Amino acid sequence: MRLWHRVSLLFVLAAMAACSSPGSQPAQQSAAISGDPGDAFGTPASDQPVTIAFLGDSLTAGLGLLENQAYPARIGELLTADGYTADIINGGVSGDTTAGGLRRYEQLLSGGTRILVVALGANDALRGLTVKQTHDNLAAIIEGTRAQGVAVVVAGMEAPTNLGDDYRSAFRNVFVDLLREFGRGGDVRFVPFLLEGVAGRPELNQADGIHPNEQGARVVASVVYPQVRAFVVRIAEPR
Repeated sequence: MRLWHRVSLLFVLAAMAACSSPGSQPAQQSAAISGDPGDAFGTPASDQPVTIAFLGDSLTAGLGLLENQAYPARIGELLTADGYTADIINGGVSGDTTAGGLRRYEQLLSGGTRILVVALGANDALRGLTVKQTHDNLAAIIEGTRAQGVAVVVAGMEAPTNLGDDYRSAFRNVFVDLLREFGRGGDVRFVPFLLEGVAGRPELNQADGIHPNEQGARVVASVVYPQVRAFVVRIAEPR
């Protein structure tokens, strides 16, 4: 498989146009939805850890890395450094698709999970799913998670370059459409591209050119972290 390119300017601009406003957060944060989750999170004890589950594929599982080197664990370290306590559940399964995620996401919501990070889609085309199926599966995961009072962070993905421009554009639009559908509720936030700054950079990937190495996983964590932290702040320090 050829290396994936970085997310296209079109997707970034579409995401920024959909959610930017005067005085919005710069760069990465401006591309994600901001909102007030209101009472969706309840009022937990401030000294209790926030349970964060990650629903993903091999990129989330940390294929080729130690468990503490995968990006979910790194996000936990960033939260600790910022003074927050979190329990991290890595629900990454190598080869998983959005269909697989839909079948098992509810398992990750038990045990007091407050935030679900959804990072799926990379394997959908390889497993024969249509872009409509990808959209519908992700939408069902988002809706089902919200219905249980759990906040959602959705990480966008790009299709492999060898599938052609038409498919890649349609695949990219899946996440643009999800942003339009769910981005105003306050309990869903978006990261435009999970591998932003990592895809296509050999020094940040393993020999297969697809899976981040330890340094690349740190970059992925830094890309996802602002959106996770925004929810943690609201949960741990309710207004």
